[in-house]
Amino acid sequence: MGEFISRTTFDNPYANIPAQCYIETIGGTQNACLFCHTNAPARMRLGNNNPQAGLSSVTGNLQTTYAFTPATLHSKMATINPWENTLYPEKLEYAYQKSAHHFDENTMLSYLTEDNWAKAYAKRKGKMGWENGIDESPWRLFPDLNPVDLPASSDGFVRTNDKKSAIFGDMTGWRAINFMPYGIFTPMNGSVSGIYIRLPHAFMKDEQGHWSEQLYAQNLDLLERAMTDRLTPNDPTHYYGEAKKVEVIRGLYPLYTEFAHPLHYVDLRAKGTRAKRVKEMRYMVKTRMFYPGEAADKEEDAPIYLNEKQGWINNGAGWILAGFIEDATGDLRPQKSEELMQCIGCHSDHYGFEPASFTSGTGNTIDSTWAFPRKFPATLGWKEMDYLGFRTDHGKALTSMGDPLNRATGKGEFGYFLKHVVGANLYGMMPQSMETFLMQHITKANGYSEDWEKRDTTHLETMVEQERLHAKLMQEFVAKKAYLSQEGFIAPELFYPTPKEALHGAINYRKVVATQRYTLGKDVFDATPFTFRYYRNAENGYTHMDGSAYHLGDIITDRPIEKEATIMEGVGNALTLIHEQDASYDGEYVPLLKFPLHVVKKP
Repeated sequence: MGEFISRTTFDNPYANIPAQCYIETIGGTQNACLFCHTNAPARMRLGNNNPQAGLSSVTGNLQTTYAFTPATLHSKMATINPWENTLYPEKLEYAYQKSAHHFDENTMLSYLTEDNWAKAYAKRKGKMGWENGIDESPWRLFPDLNPVDLPASSDGFVRTNDKKSAIFGDMTGWRAINFMPYGIFTPMNGSVSGIYIRLPHAFMKDEQGHWSEQLYAQNLDLLERAMTDRLTPNDPTHYYGEAKKVEVIRGLYPLYTEFAHPLHYVDLRAKGTRAKRVKEMRYMVKTRMFYPGEAADKEEDAPIYLNEKQGWINNGAGWILAGFIEDATGDLRPQKSEELMQCIGCHSDHYGFEPASFTSGTGNTIDSTWAFPRKFPATLGWKEMDYLGFRTDHGKALTSMGDPLNRATGKGEFGYFLKHVVGANLYGMMPQSMETFLMQHITKANGYSEDWEKRDTTHLETMVEQERLHAKLMQEFVAKKAYLSQEGFIAPELFYPTPKEALHGAINYRKVVATQRYTLGKDVFDATPFTFRYYRNAENGYTHMDGSAYHLGDIITDRPIEKEATIMEGVGNALTLIHEQDASYDGEYVPLLKFPLHVVKKP
C-alpha cells in the first residue's frame, strides 16, 4: 500500500522528463525524438501506449513541438531545464571540489572491478521478495538475483549451486536477455546493462504441478512472440502447464512478471564491456493489467502513487518500480522518490492512476519495457547482454555482429539511429574518437559530396548549416553502408569508446556519485553540449519564457509557453523545426526487429 503524493512537492516535479528532451534539434537536422515519441505501438494496439506523434490531439506531436506542460501554473514549469549537471558541468565540478568525498582518479580502474552488487544483495536478508508484506525495508525489493550465480548459462537461464537461491533443481527462474541497444545505455555513452526476466511459479510447472525447465522455456518463448508481435494463428491462446488459465495477450506481460536490471559502468577489460561495479540496480514487477485502448487522459497535475519507506513507486501502467543507486562511497542504497520519478519517464505507457491519470512516458515501450521487445530473435537473444558480441584482438575492441533489420523500415537499426540523431546518443553528441573516424572516412576522395569537418562552435551563425551538412553526409555514410566493417559488422569505432574516453566518462559520473546530485542529472559532459545552445535566426527563433530574447550561443535554460487563458495555458509552444514532411521525421517508428534475424548486407 502506498499514498498519493503531489509531484509539486519535489524540487523537480518533472523528473520524469529526461535531459535529452530539452536539446535543440539544430534546425530540425537532428531527430532523437522519434526513438521515444511515435504513434506506431499505440496505432497497432501493441502494449498500452499513448500516441505521441500527432495521432492524439491531447498529447500532440512531441517530435515537432517542445510541448512541455506545467505541473500547475503556480509551480515550477517543465519548460525550464532542471538538469544542472548536464547543462552546467562546471557547477557539478564546483560542488565536487567542495564535497567530502573526493576520490583519487588513479584508482578508478580498480574501482570498476569492485563488487558492490554482492554487498547489497546480502542486505535482502534471505528470500524475501515483493510479495512478502512483513518487512517494511526497501531491501526486500532488491532483485532476488545473486551475482555469484552469474553469468547465466549458454541458454540464458541463471542456475545456482545454492539451494536457498533455487526455485527448483538448480533453477533460479531468471533468464538473461540479449537485445539491440540504441543511444541510451551503450558502451560509447558510459553505461551498459544486464537484463533478466522471471515469470511466476505457475509458468514453471506442468498441469500436474511438476516443475519443468522445458515447459518454462516454452512459456518464455511464447511470451517473446506476444511481446514482439509475432503470434500466429497456431499459437495457443493461453500459456502452458499450470499457467493454462493465463491468457496470452499481444503486447502485454502476465501479472507478476519481474525484471532485474543491473546498470554497469563501462569497462573495456570486462566481458561485454560490463564492469563488475554497478551504477544502479533496477527492479520492476507487474501488479495490475492495463489493456490497449483503455482511456487515459493526459493530466500532468495528477499525483503519483508511492511508498517512500518501502522504496517503490507505481508507474501508473501496472508496474511497481524500485531502484538502488550508489551512495557517496560507492555502496548501493535505495533510491528516493524523486530519483525513482526519473525511471517513470522511460518506463511507462498509459497512466491509470485513480482518481486522476498522470500521463507521461514514451510511445515506444511495449508494456513499459524497452529491452525484451528489442530482444535478438531465438537463441541469440537468450544469453547475457554482450553489446554486439564485444571482443578484443591485440587490445583493439571489435564487434561480432552486423546491423539487425528493423521489421517495419527494413533498415538497419543502428544505421537508422545514426542518420537521424547524427551522433552517438540522444543528445546528438559524439566523442572525439567517433568524429575522427568520420573525418577519416567521409571525404570527397571516398565519393562523398563534401568532407566531414569537425564542428566549429566559434562560428555561431553557421552552426545550422554545419549540421545540415553533417546530416546529409551521415545519410550518405549510412546509404553506402560504410558504418559496417569489412566483415559486415558494426564498426567498433562507432559503438565503443577508447579506453581513455571510457575512463574519463566513469570519472565524470563518479563526481555525481560523490556529490549525490542524481536529481540534477546523471549525464555529464566536459562542457555544455552544443545541443543546449541557441543557434536560431529571427525567422525561426523563440524567446525565454518571460519573453526576453536569446542571443546566438546562449545556453537554453527555458522555452516559451502559451499565455492565453485557454486549456493550453502554460503549455510549451516552441517548435523543434522538425517537420512531418522532412526525411528526419518518422512518426511510425516501432522498435521491433525482423524475424528471423536479418542484418544489413555489406556491398
